[in-house]
Amino acid sequence: MRHNRLTPAGVLIGNLRDHRRDAAALAGWSLVQALPALASGWTVAEAAGQFLAGHTATGLAWLGVLAVAALAGAVATRQTFVSLGAVVEPLRDDLVELVVTGALAGTTRSGGSPAGGGAPDAATSRWIARITHQAEIVRDGWAGVLSVACTFAFTVASTVAGLATIVPATLLYVLPPLAASVIALRLLLPPYAARQRDSVIAEEAVADSAAQAISGLRDVAACGGEDEVLAGLDDLIAEQAAATRSAAWVGAIRLLCVAAGGLLPLVLVLGAAPAMLRGGVSPAHIIGAVTYLGGSLRATLTTLSQGMGASLVRLNVALERILLAAGAGAPSDSRRAATDGRPAGQVRGHLEVRAVTFGYGEHAEPVIRDLSIDIPAGDHLAVVGPSGIGKSSLAGLLAGMLHPCAGDVLLDGTSVAAYEQRWRVLIPQEAYVFTGTLQENLTYYRTGSVAELDAAAEAVGLTALVSRLGGYGGNVDPGALSAGERQLIALTRAYLSAAPVVILDEAGCHLDPVAEEIAERAFARRGGTLIVIAHRITSALRARRVLVLDGTRARAGDHATLLADSPMYRDLVGYWTHAG
Repeated sequence: MRHNRLTPAGVLIGNLRDHRRDAAALAGWSLVQALPALASGWTVAEAAGQFLAGHTATGLAWLGVLAVAALAGAVATRQTFVSLGAVVEPLRDDLVELVVTGALAGTTRSGGSPAGGGAPDAATSRWIARITHQAEIVRDGWAGVLSVACTFAFTVASTVAGLATIVPATLLYVLPPLAASVIALRLLLPPYAARQRDSVIAEEAVADSAAQAISGLRDVAACGGEDEVLAGLDDLIAEQAAATRSAAWVGAIRLLCVAAGGLLPLVLVLGAAPAMLRGGVSPAHIIGAVTYLGGSLRATLTTLSQGMGASLVRLNVALERILLAAGAGAPSDSRRAATDGRPAGQVRGHLEVRAVTFGYGEHAEPVIRDLSIDIPAGDHLAVVGPSGIGKSSLAGLLAGMLHPCAGDVLLDGTSVAAYEQRWRVLIPQEAYVFTGTLQENLTYYRTGSVAELDAAAEAVGLTALVSRLGGYGGNVDPGALSAGERQLIALTRAYLSAAPVVILDEAGCHLDPVAEEIAERAFARRGGTLIVIAHRITSALRARRVLVLDGTRARAGDHATLLADSPMYRDLVGYWTHAG
């Protein structure tokens, strides 16, 4: 494949040019495949004439000619598939090579996965597998388009040639409606393609959103975002249904065009048959003409409508996405955010909360009102406030699991909702641990070597539990673990992830103060942006900055400044110190 023709049309035309001999063989065998269509009217007309004249044996002989033509067409059908495979299989191979080459080049340039950063790993493999599946769609779609185009061209040519030689007068009744039908189908193709494209994209949006919701189900449940996620899915499903209905309406109009082009000539010829008989046309030739019109012509129009409809759209959509993924076109930042799960460039972890108001329900009292705060990349922020003031709601907003009623939550200048969940990790109070090996639990976000697991376990304070479970291959029974042990596993899992933003929503509330300090200091050394919903005053003392939520206003600053300026913070420090 020459890379200077990386457009959908250029790729397909180039495929034919690169395989001229196979394409010529396909055309030749398609011509032979059309022999039954060419012979049908002639042989039926001659056989009918012989039968009417009482020459039964001769009539049967003419039907035998039709059988031979059908046999030749069957052999040619097999050979067309062979030639078709010789044309389209190299296209699939070229596209797969293009995708893999682009993926490796992207990994080399960015030092990470083309699917979203980090070292090439299982995510990269899944990304390549998804795009190569699109290559399979392109191959099958291109094979269908070529097959339909050849069948239509040679069948229509054979039918017209047969009618011209057997009853030329019928062409007056056949060619105008046939041409009008083909033109109408061509004019309806762009709106039909656009609606089919919308339907395909809407269908994929539903599938992607459902997959993301399932993968983040534990976080959704932890943040109470089930209604929000379901509402988003409902909207996407409604959009898909509307797009499908719109495509169905245009498809119905296309079927009317097929019916007009296939049935109207037959009706007109039958209506003109008495006049043609009076003009000297034999009944046998009228029967032959009807055979042409009732069999070959109608069938090939139906095939054309189906083959140049949804399959052609899917071919074009899949090919566009392959070329985009391979770097043939440079998508905009917003497009890249939709396809890669992040905008262009490396995610730094700069969070901005801009005039955010949030409440659980349209008429509910907001738990967060007009909150603004800038959290630079690499910041360590502790969030404090009385129970029920909105600290966990803020954690959900920063993680993108909840959506503000007003205002914006941005990650590196783009809405946090535009990013896939892997770019931020939220650990709630009740940590999620599943039945399986300890290694499976720890490497849920990112695979790691034994040395990396050891380093993470030692940093977070999981080493003792690793030993008690018999190593990383030991089985984890969530019910047999204490709440603190489950939190340590979840914390180590987050520590191992590549996420530049980590949000700990009282994730150490079941740990003793020493264990909580070890874990928080590990995350502070890890790098990236760390937000801690504080359970103890010591979390605020360890942070670079503290955000105080008091229900009417929010203040951010260091510990000493807030002690002097924030009565709420002084009260919380006194309460925690007394309770400690």
